[in-house]
Amino acid sequence: MNTKIKELALNQIKVTDSFFAPMQQLVIDEVIPYQEKILKDEIPGVEKSHAIENFRIAAGLSEGEFYGMVFQDSDVAKWLEGVAYSLMIKPDAQLEARADAIIDVIEGAQQPDGYLNTYFTVKEPEQRWQNLQECHELYCAGHMMEAAAAYYEATGKDKLLHVMERMADHIIGRFGEDKERGIPGHQEVEIGLMRLYRVTGKEKYRDMADFFIEERGKNPLYYLEEAKKRGWQHFGMDPENPAYNQAHVTVYEQKEAVGHSVRAVYMYTAMADLAASLQNERLKKACEDLWDNLTGRRMYVTGGIGSTVDGEAFTIDYDLPNDTAYAETCASIGVVFFAKKMLSMEADGRYADVMERELYNGIISGMQLDGKRFFYVNPLEVNPGISGVLYGHKHVLPERPEWYACACCPPNVVRLLTSLGKYTWDETEDTIYSHLFIGQRAELEKAVITVESSYPWEGKVSYQVEAKEEKEFTFAIHIPSYIKDAVVTVNGEKVCISERLKKGYLYLKRVWGKDDRVEIAFDMPVRKIYASQKVKEDAGCVALMRGPVVYCFEGMDNGEMLQSLRIPKQLSAKAVKCEEGVLKGNVLLRLKGIRMVGSEELYSEEPPRAEETEITAVPYYTWGNRGLNQMRVWMLEE
Repeated sequence: MNTKIKELALNQIKVTDSFFAPMQQLVIDEVIPYQEKILKDEIPGVEKSHAIENFRIAAGLSEGEFYGMVFQDSDVAKWLEGVAYSLMIKPDAQLEARADAIIDVIEGAQQPDGYLNTYFTVKEPEQRWQNLQECHELYCAGHMMEAAAAYYEATGKDKLLHVMERMADHIIGRFGEDKERGIPGHQEVEIGLMRLYRVTGKEKYRDMADFFIEERGKNPLYYLEEAKKRGWQHFGMDPENPAYNQAHVTVYEQKEAVGHSVRAVYMYTAMADLAASLQNERLKKACEDLWDNLTGRRMYVTGGIGSTVDGEAFTIDYDLPNDTAYAETCASIGVVFFAKKMLSMEADGRYADVMERELYNGIISGMQLDGKRFFYVNPLEVNPGISGVLYGHKHVLPERPEWYACACCPPNVVRLLTSLGKYTWDETEDTIYSHLFIGQRAELEKAVITVESSYPWEGKVSYQVEAKEEKEFTFAIHIPSYIKDAVVTVNGEKVCISERLKKGYLYLKRVWGKDDRVEIAFDMPVRKIYASQKVKEDAGCVALMRGPVVYCFEGMDNGEMLQSLRIPKQLSAKAVKCEEGVLKGNVLLRLKGIRMVGSEELYSEEPPRAEETEITAVPYYTWGNRGLNQMRVWMLEE
């Protein structure tokens, strides 16, 4: 286990990438102000939020009733966290002033004992802390702790930080070994407490996070006992199904990803963070076991996890239906959190590969290209008239809505994209690790590194290394596993990759100077991807990838009945840059395909005939931006 990882601050890294930098700019210029207006109920015709008004009512600044989900506070917290990161990227005095004003309201909503939650303050004050299983008090606290830490790091202002320290102290005073042995119904507070620990240095916050992880599953009947004690329900969740909350056995005994997918990956993230911080090898092994099951048997090719709408949950190994997939955007974001914490313990390319898969596919698919609409669910097949309409398919929307009653995903995308730089590097006393081929300038302890990247559309990446003093250290660069043959040079001299590649990282150890350059070049052919034959929905099918990007087919380009198309065994495809329309700048795939044309009768003895045709595939993350139409990732192979 790597014991000497240095925590990097986001302001050390400036993303300049031609792919992600415009996306960050869109989020800063358009999405954050748009979401602020929604949170303030200033956009007519959009699903009402009322989230900021709830805080105003709790603070005594307005009169009215609480509105929204029991976890409505978390929308404001995630948005504020995104604002903090955006201020590091692009200072904005007016945005900061508006955020400060919202923080003043949040401070006013805090109760004298440190408690902060608008639902229970406004609506049911007598019932706070009685329903950990369903009511998200700890979840909301965790998100606000993350926002507080981020805002302090971005601005140096500590008002929200002190608010959340008081809330954390309130939690510590209530839960623990010799107190109420409660566990969160929706994990997140563990992540927030670790953020508070790192920004304040106070070990009591890490200790509280550790208690919540260690206590989980010790009493599988906890939620049942809690339900009997209080005698009321909020959502009607089953207290006799602790696996849904990953509370059925201790975290050390959990070998499969089960239950609600977002709860799971938030918990795994905290487990990995604690394993590294406390040097807990047993906890690290538990994380590895869960990682293997999650990514090896229960993950879609797009990085989506959670295959059923029934509880937004995992089912069983290899059950990955395409047209009823859930694959919540928040769950994919949680996988990135988990992957980065695993990388901080061990530089293993399997973690970086999954992090890359998520970032280029199943997360950014959650936001319209103009930043004004959002997917909660990310299916791999959509059929208008069925998707979003029929029983069992109503959750699979064929077009992105503007907002949701349960709006956890849109602000989660904001905070992930604005904090992207945090996921690109790690640094130890003797090694710098580059995890992603993202163009940027990084002010690291040993060197300033400027990355120029044509990724993901071209296989060209260069690193300009400016060592702060000429000395020997190792520069380790992740080489994605799909790259079979790359040419690497250091100051123009070719490097033998096979001698320096370990677990997906290329290790370059030398005395680095003020002007050293590492260049990496590789081909990016269109690749056929085959699923395990245990995935029944994908038997006989292929998906297409180029670089890290998963592709899909839309009726907009290929006419009706995508199911009638076939991908030939001998693939003939070329990458073409789109020069116009909403997909401008993206690389599309043009390929020779086959369309099966059959009888117009419902059933016939006449076999369909094959006709050659040209078909087009678009990056998965761009689907649904050109109106209502059919979409498929997995296509039948001839």
